[in-house]
Amino acid sequence: MRGSGNPLLGDWATPFGLPPFAEIGPQHFRPAFEAALAEQRAEIDAIAADPGEPTFANTIAALEASGRALRRVSATFFNLAGADTNEQLQAVEREMAPVLARHRTATFQNQALFRRIADLHARMDALGLGAEEARVLDRYHTIFMRNGGGLGAAEKARLAAIDERLSVLGTQFAQNVLADEKAFALVLEGEADLAGLPAFLRAAAARAAADRGLPGKHVITLARSSIEPFLQFSARRDLREQAFKGWMARGEGGGATDNRAIAAEMVRLRAERARLLGFDSFASYRLADTMAGSPEAAYALLRSVWGPAREQALREEAALQELVRAEGGNFAIAPWDWRFYAERRRKRAFDFDEGEVKPYFQLDRLIEAAFDTAGRLFGLSFRERHDLPLYHPDVRAFEVTDAGGRFVGLFLGDYFARASKRSGAWMSSFRVQEKLAGDIRPIVVNVTNFSKAGEGEPTLLSFDDARTLFHEFGHGLHGLLSDVTYPLIAGTNVSRDFVEFPSQLFEHWLEQPEVLRRFARHAATGEPMPEALLAKLLAARNFNQGFATVEYVASALVDLDLHASPEPEAVEIGAFERAALARLGMPAGIVMRHRPPHFAHIFAGDGYSAAYYSYLWSEVLDADGFEAFEEAGDAFEPAAAARLREFVYSAGYRRDPKEAYRLFRGRDPDPAALLKKRGLVAAPVAAGEL
Repeated sequence: MRGSGNPLLGDWATPFGLPPFAEIGPQHFRPAFEAALAEQRAEIDAIAADPGEPTFANTIAALEASGRALRRVSATFFNLAGADTNEQLQAVEREMAPVLARHRTATFQNQALFRRIADLHARMDALGLGAEEARVLDRYHTIFMRNGGGLGAAEKARLAAIDERLSVLGTQFAQNVLADEKAFALVLEGEADLAGLPAFLRAAAARAAADRGLPGKHVITLARSSIEPFLQFSARRDLREQAFKGWMARGEGGGATDNRAIAAEMVRLRAERARLLGFDSFASYRLADTMAGSPEAAYALLRSVWGPAREQALREEAALQELVRAEGGNFAIAPWDWRFYAERRRKRAFDFDEGEVKPYFQLDRLIEAAFDTAGRLFGLSFRERHDLPLYHPDVRAFEVTDAGGRFVGLFLGDYFARASKRSGAWMSSFRVQEKLAGDIRPIVVNVTNFSKAGEGEPTLLSFDDARTLFHEFGHGLHGLLSDVTYPLIAGTNVSRDFVEFPSQLFEHWLEQPEVLRRFARHAATGEPMPEALLAKLLAARNFNQGFATVEYVASALVDLDLHASPEPEAVEIGAFERAALARLGMPAGIVMRHRPPHFAHIFAGDGYSAAYYSYLWSEVLDADGFEAFEEAGDAFEPAAAARLREFVYSAGYRRDPKEAYRLFRGRDPDPAALLKKRGLVAAPVAAGEL
């Protein structure tokens, strides 16, 4: 592909092999995809047609080596499509979704290729493979089987049509949510509209207004870092209601961006896909290849937490209602009231409010805290590079080295909200670690949506924002520390209900007093957080935990219900949501964290479909896992950190996650650690075998 004139193809003469962002335009992606797809098709055909007896080298290793150009083009494109998109890129995304789906399906349904893999799998014990090679062979066989490799011709054709349609629908779902988020702006006209808002939120809202061409005004957007503090602090109940309803109505506006019919069709198609593959529901299909193993095990964990969480949330709701009455209000707590009155109640209960703490949580200092924690645990060092070509001026790059000065990888941080970025926070890679083609080091990116401060001002985070930063950096470390040979099992390419373990575990270090004493310093004075305030912050960690747990678990249960429905053809999204929440007894003042019309985790692709429970499953692991450090009396205990690196952060999918956890912890996890961590009333946890 050299000499094509397309900057996406051929060799990249850039530092660290970064994409040549300055040379790449939307017009380059379609031809680059076409060339890369053709190259991999030829590679796959050659493997399938090899006249020799199948071997690991000529089949599995050859498969792993194929498609390098496609992986590189895809990684560049989809990172930009999520973090810095535009109309041209969105058009390419819509065009390429079915093309890429067809290519993927054709690979998995290549009968000659599947026969070679099945033959190797049947003889696996006699092949003399190493543990990692055996794992990769087994994963390929599982993946091909789960994508129709063993089906007949008619079933394969239908499966291919379903996969292509799902790719189109998932792309449209995500673009609809982004369109609704971009279209919304709550303009605050004067001082009365700003009542109750602290200085940091006023500054962020002024910046958002300036970005939208409204200098002198203030704008609240649908980025969580904007709307959640507005709901927390705004004294204007009417404006809180307006903002909240806009937030909840994403994907449900009745026009071109309405996602309800898209979601219902995806539920139906996924169910049909599962039946073609021999499963009674999509949830059963999806969870068969996870730690949980079945919907029943996931339901058991979720329900064991739902009861105590709901009881706690109802107690919280009653306390908020009493506060409303005490202040002369004559209304029932509504979802747009909860955060406001919870903040007031927290201030009374702990003499603590977010506005007092936030000046101590500067973005730059918290990035430094995350890097320092990684250094103390794993011997990593981070050096910022200002000379690298990046895709947006706000993106920062850090060269990562180990204790011996060896290059580990490149870490990119893309921290600020903007109209070209989808909401939420995530980790991704421009390049995955591997050793098959030499010592290939990863390029990892963390993407968040924090509100950017005004010119010359430090960006301040809430404690929840800081937790998000540590969470995503935990994913980043999972990618950076990967040390395997084969890209199929590298980094975060692990079971969905294990992938959140390294990220959620890393959050614990944010809450360590020794970390906060060093890095939580006042933005104006540089003084460390006073010990009394630090104590109040830590004491209030589990405040409002009933609310937080209920809004999450409700979303996870509705996700499972949708994908385990015995009558998926009859699903109407709005009615299904209402019925599911009624069965649960959802408190009136709480709404699902992600309602189906904008539930991108499960409908903007296949990432967490029937698997949103994974965060809670992994939380059992992280709650129990951090106790290894607590039992040692040292949050940075070297032996525990070494086991954590060897068996979790560096190991990819080299072994079964249950075995990996046992090797780290020395035993299976104790599910009771989850309720203890969340501060919920302990009840018997029938979580199945974790």
